[in-house]
Amino acid sequence: MANLFQDKSILVTGGTGSIGSEVVRKVLQQKPTVVRVFDNDETALFNLNQELKSHPNVRFLVGDVRDKERLQRAAESIDFVFHAAAFKHVPLCEYNPFEAVKTNVLGTQNVIEVAMDEEVEKMITISTDKAVNPVNVMGASKMLAERLTISANYYKGLRRTAFSCIRFGNVLHSRGSVIPLFLEQIKSGGPVTITDPNMTRFVMSISRAVDLVLKAAQMARGGEIFILKMSALRIGDLADAMVEELAPYYGYDPKGIRTEVSGKRAGEKIYEELLTEDEAVNVSETEDMLLVTPAKNKERGSQATREYRSDRDAVVLTREEIREMLKYRLAQDR
Repeated sequence: MANLFQDKSILVTGGTGSIGSEVVRKVLQQKPTVVRVFDNDETALFNLNQELKSHPNVRFLVGDVRDKERLQRAAESIDFVFHAAAFKHVPLCEYNPFEAVKTNVLGTQNVIEVAMDEEVEKMITISTDKAVNPVNVMGASKMLAERLTISANYYKGLRRTAFSCIRFGNVLHSRGSVIPLFLEQIKSGGPVTITDPNMTRFVMSISRAVDLVLKAAQMARGGEIFILKMSALRIGDLADAMVEELAPYYGYDPKGIRTEVSGKRAGEKIYEELLTEDEAVNVSETEDMLLVTPAKNKERGSQATREYRSDRDAVVLTREEIREMLKYRLAQDR
């Protein structure tokens, strides 16, 4: 693992996002030949450039995955592609469905075709738990992105590229996630708005998620969906723990900060899933991942036999465990 990306060329689409930028940081530790950060957010590219300007082998490319010609230029002489570019906010995708399709579906197909044409070594598509039994546009578009990626292994012909996916749930403190939202509401003295206190979500730190993304990239041979094992939490417990832990830090009495239940937003589920019962037929299990693999390419490990849901199968964090997690994060921010 320590030498996987040494002297290699890497392209990261959506490279300024929470996951994409962390992939860039960790890959740079392995002394690659070049890391190309591809994103359509000019300001975010500028900010990441300022952060990483001491690294001479990083290139910052303004572009959109909807533009295949631009991607073709970005992918020249690339060995690994991490495809993290996506529309990820459920309500926005519900009200802008065709835009979600253009980026998450057609954009993914563009990346696949370019990776195939350039014969990159591996392309890894970053997916989400919302792609499992989707009930919203965002999840359905990411499910199609997964299927496009896996199916590319069947029609690539003699080209060498291996196409695989990595699927996981929410990452803590990612842009637009609930923790930064609650944090801002607590800073303002409340109220803290909760969609449903019994809603459960998979959670993992950004750093841990990306460590497993890179591990999966090393293991990938083509056709796998790597599913990261994750803890879960209840949204109500998260809100209560954040108020208890953070309100005094910002000068408020926790008892004085109200919580308000706003109800589910368009396209939201009460619980999330990382694995379906049908997929479990072809799943092997390691210490930190589930691997949905083609029957001819089974990984060694114990066999999983059921779906993997945030309300039933994952370890649900207690309020005290959530508080400890928040203390650690607050110490880092200080």
